[in-house]
Amino acid sequence: MSRGSRYDLTIPDLTGRRTVVTGASDGVGWEIAAALAGAGAEVVMPVRNPSKGAAAAERIRGRHPAATLIVEEVDLAVLSSVEALGARLRADGTPITILVNNAGVMTPPERMTTADGFELQFGTNHLGHFALTITILPLLRAGKARVTSQTSIAARRGAMQWNDLNWERGYDGMSAYRQSKIACALFGLELGRRSRAAGWEVTSTISHPGVAPTSLLAARPEVGRTVPTGGRRVIEWLSRHGVAVGTVHTASLPALMAATAPDAVDGAFYGPQWPGNAGGPPGAQTPWTPFRDHEAAERLWDVSEQLTGVRAG
Repeated sequence: MSRGSRYDLTIPDLTGRRTVVTGASDGVGWEIAAALAGAGAEVVMPVRNPSKGAAAAERIRGRHPAATLIVEEVDLAVLSSVEALGARLRADGTPITILVNNAGVMTPPERMTTADGFELQFGTNHLGHFALTITILPLLRAGKARVTSQTSIAARRGAMQWNDLNWERGYDGMSAYRQSKIACALFGLELGRRSRAAGWEVTSTISHPGVAPTSLLAARPEVGRTVPTGGRRVIEWLSRHGVAVGTVHTASLPALMAATAPDAVDGAFYGPQWPGNAGGPPGAQTPWTPFRDHEAAERLWDVSEQLTGVRAG
C-alpha cells in the first residue's frame, strides 16, 4: 500500500540503478525521490538551493536510512548551470536508468526572464529540462533509460504561441505557464519518437500530478510572489478534506508510475483518475489534444535546439 494514501503502487526493485529527479527538494519531487530511494535506487537530486537539498536528503534518510542520495546544484533557469551539471554527470560516467523532469515554476505575477533572456516559465520548465536531457543523453542511452516529463492539468487546452514564445508582447502568467507545460509534453513525446527512429533505446513517458497543495502556488519571492495565492488556500482545504483534488503524496504517483511501471510503453501518459483528473489513483490517460500535434512537437524540438544551443549527437 502506498504511504499516505489508499492507492497501491508497486515500484520494482531499483537496487544499484542511478536515477535523477529534478525539483526533489520539496513537494511532489521530494515524494518521487523518496519513493525511488525506498526501492533501492541511487537518487541524484539536482536542486537550486544546495542547503535545502541537503535538508531534503536528510528527510529521505529519515524514511529510508539506507538511501543513497547525491545532492547536485543546478539552476534550470541558467543554461550554463545545466551544462555544468551535465558535464559533472558525464565525467562520472554512471549510466542513468530513470530521469524525472519534474521541477517547475508557476505564474509569476509579472513577466520575469531567465539568465539567458527567456520567459521564466518557458525557460525553466521546458528549455532547462530540454537542455539537461540532451546534455546527459549519452548516459541515458547507456542506461537504456526511461525519461518522464511532468506536464500539468493546465495544459489540457491551449497551444504554443509561436509568434511570441517569450511573451514579450503581452504577458499573461497562466497562459505562459500553460504553454510551458504543453512544451514539456510535446518534448517528452517527441523524445520517444526520435529515440525510436535513431535507436537510442531511451523510453519516454509523460505524466501530470493533478492538483495538490504544493509549493507552486505558495509564497515564492524568487518569482515575485510574497504571499500564497488564493487558489492555494482553496486547494489546501479541498485536499485536507479529500474533496476533488489530491495530496502531495498522491500527486507524485502518476510520475512514479510513468517512470517505473514495467508495462509502461513509449509515449504513455499518466495522471489521476477521478473525474476531472485533479485527484484520485494514478492511471493511463489519452494524451490531451495539444499533445497530439506532431508538427508542433517537431518544430518545438528544432526551436529548442536553436535557443539552447544544445543538440542531440
